[in-house]
Amino acid sequence: MAKKETDYSLQGQKGAQKITAPKLNYLPPKPKKYNPNIGLIGCGGITATHLTAYKEAGFNVVALCDINRENAGKRREFFPEARVYTDASEVLKRDDIEVLDIATHPPERVPLLKEALKARKHVLSQKPFVLDLDTGEKLADLADKKGVKLAVNQNGRWAPHFSYIRHAVQQNIIGELLSVHVRVHWDHTWIAGTPFENIHDIIFYDFAIHWFDFVATLLGERRVTRVHASKTRALGQTMKPPLLAQSLIEFEGGQASLVFDAPLPYGPNDTTYVGGTRGSILSTGPNLGEQSVTLYLENGSAKPKLKGSWFPGGFAGTMGELLCAIEENRTPQNNARDNLKSLALCFAAIQASTEGKPQVPGEVRKLPKGAVPNKTKGSR
Repeated sequence: MAKKETDYSLQGQKGAQKITAPKLNYLPPKPKKYNPNIGLIGCGGITATHLTAYKEAGFNVVALCDINRENAGKRREFFPEARVYTDASEVLKRDDIEVLDIATHPPERVPLLKEALKARKHVLSQKPFVLDLDTGEKLADLADKKGVKLAVNQNGRWAPHFSYIRHAVQQNIIGELLSVHVRVHWDHTWIAGTPFENIHDIIFYDFAIHWFDFVATLLGERRVTRVHASKTRALGQTMKPPLLAQSLIEFEGGQASLVFDAPLPYGPNDTTYVGGTRGSILSTGPNLGEQSVTLYLENGSAKPKLKGSWFPGGFAGTMGELLCAIEENRTPQNNARDNLKSLALCFAAIQASTEGKPQVPGEVRKLPKGAVPNKTKGSR
């Protein structure tokens, strides 16, 4: 008897009918009553997005600090009543400031984080959090000792599509997680001539940390066994750091892959696929801010109409979560200790791409020497 051939054209058509999308609490959190005085230390370019988000959320920024007074002064366009400083110690002395947003570059940030925690200020640290895991653990220990909260500005967590997917996975809507696959194709050559061009692993460390963090939040307590990675310079590339990078993450009973093509001037595209034992989620669009999400389950597919934005909405999410955690006396979801899992994936990928062999997250304790400049000018 001839073997019956499989009709592959009919596969994957389960649940073709349209269903109502589950309502998930994916929007940035906001405290009910708590609205403390906030100080911003480091007033570089990205902080315009921080302050836009804080102003729209109704947060109260009263101090702006940067070693370049002009940078700090410019940020008063968002909070005209805020005082301007060039010395962070003057901000730390203010008893009326309970929360600090520290947004300097990584090498300068650790001493500021230490002093802020010692002054018993709650802190939101810019990402990537630290350059080595041991330092991160010590900072988390210091925060615990001083009885304050230390959170990390992983703003991508509250990008609408990432947040919806995360909540769907955490609420077991698609069953047990089997796969996470991300493809990002865009033009990152804006870093030419900036301090970011001197970061050798700019794609993995400064950009892909959002996706390593995304994977880590989906995995929860699932153990990652190995991380593979590679990086290379694109044909005709003149910029210093490699702009092509990819990583494969093996975890218990599943896998994740991240592919980043950063030298592409035309036709940007961003796609995220998350698959589980009872369903899957696909998010795709021309860029990080314009995403269409589709949820596939056995009884049909749904397209949630998501509100909000990554820029600036995600930044309201990171600060809002910290403020809610203070108000409710709990650990923030974006807490520093938990963020070390994301950095462990990132560091393992960088080491794997450097050595050409897989790494185990947590065993690579710090970035390779020279991966990030020892000193950068000004703030982020």
